[in-house]
Amino acid sequence: MLKRALIFLTLLALVLLVSAGFILEQANRTPRELAPYIERRASGHNPVIVGLGNWLGKTLRALDRMDAVVALPALSLGAQTGDWHNAHASQDADAGHLVLVGSAEQARLAIANANPGDVITFLPGVYQFSASNIIVNKAGRADAPMIVRAAVPGTVKVELALTEGFHVSAPYWIFENLHIRGVCQVQSNCEHAFHVVGNGHHFVARNNTIVDFNAHVKINKEGAYIPDDGVIEYNTISNTEVRRTEHSVTLIDLVAASRWRIEHNVITDFIKGGSDRISYGAFAKGGGKDNRIASNVIICEHRLRGNPGQRVGLSLGGGGTGKAYCPDQRCITEQDGGVLESNLVMACSDDGIYLNKAATSRIIKNTLIDTGGIEVRFAESTADVEANLVDGKIRARDGGLIRSRHNIDTNMLSLFLGHHPVRQLFRHPSEFDLRWSDKPKAVSIGASGSKDLCGMPSSPAAVAGAFDDFNACLPTSSAVPK
Repeated sequence: MLKRALIFLTLLALVLLVSAGFILEQANRTPRELAPYIERRASGHNPVIVGLGNWLGKTLRALDRMDAVVALPALSLGAQTGDWHNAHASQDADAGHLVLVGSAEQARLAIANANPGDVITFLPGVYQFSASNIIVNKAGRADAPMIVRAAVPGTVKVELALTEGFHVSAPYWIFENLHIRGVCQVQSNCEHAFHVVGNGHHFVARNNTIVDFNAHVKINKEGAYIPDDGVIEYNTISNTEVRRTEHSVTLIDLVAASRWRIEHNVITDFIKGGSDRISYGAFAKGGGKDNRIASNVIICEHRLRGNPGQRVGLSLGGGGTGKAYCPDQRCITEQDGGVLESNLVMACSDDGIYLNKAATSRIIKNTLIDTGGIEVRFAESTADVEANLVDGKIRARDGGLIRSRHNIDTNMLSLFLGHHPVRQLFRHPSEFDLRWSDKPKAVSIGASGSKDLCGMPSSPAAVAGAFDDFNACLPTSSAVPK
């Protein structure tokens, strides 16, 4: 009799477990996403319900989140110095007309009167700008861009007590090797280090460190003009504090423009403390086409941890766009043909990758650790999702369409049980030790001709995710034994 009872109870437990798994899969909400929903629904009720809601929220986060990411090692991504800089600095600088500036006033004057081919070079020092934005409205040429730079990275600090720093409305400008910080007395007033608008096409920001703004680089149309074909590469972009603002917090905020490349950057700590508390590392939205976000490291919460709100790593579509800001004044889709490839996204309180009305997207070989996963939302969103390694769930919602191949993710029941098999593939992800503890099997997706996060040529039979060997992302002196 006892044996039959045990068998019955075991079967009942299995049925309940399978049922719970089915319900959770249908609900399509990860623990970290469900937690704030429960807390909001419980708020305003009697203390018992509020206390229970807060306890459930805390428990769900504890099941789903890993420990805070400790200090980052030196990486071959983000702003660089030394030999790398010498090899990758703008080749136009050597051929251009050198204009040396030693004060903020001289810099403003040189930019205002620039001619194609000018290389406006800050002498080493600290430069403070206030009162009015730095207007960049003289056009360069494809064969003679204007360059604003430090000759040696790390020697020039630009402090901006301005709503917008460099307001770029003309084409072919390059900014490189600068350390730019927002220093507004009212933190919310430091909106952008760079605001690229209108005719500011073929803009380049390369090898800069940009700190303490709401939206460090903002791109949008102005009138009939759209600043297409820009490049943001090898920059380190971050905040040192929670942004106490009602304004948008998205460190690279790309609206309406097309064919931008956002590559090899390190983007961290974008916490919005006001309004809806929703923020993004980078997004492209507003009806643009063929934007590419590849080989970046995104850490939603690095030094800033444990604050309320939703942080999303990367997005095609963001939170949507008002019709007036889209090229066709309709915004039927937020993005067409966007590519997110070989990015490492970590420590996000919400999704690592989020698609909102993003048609014909390609989400390829990304690694997501300690995020809600990948979400493809709304009927306008269609996505090839291939060879991603996801500590979280890949899912469609509200009619989104996914063509999925060779991905590794985590089922919902495991997440709610606090089991993270993808996270466990790495040695110590919270310590940024991303050597393999248990290397996944190789997958065959065909040679793409591109390189992985760490600059290694993509193999037609590599493992899923952004990299095969994370040591290749470290300078030679920092590599660790396998």
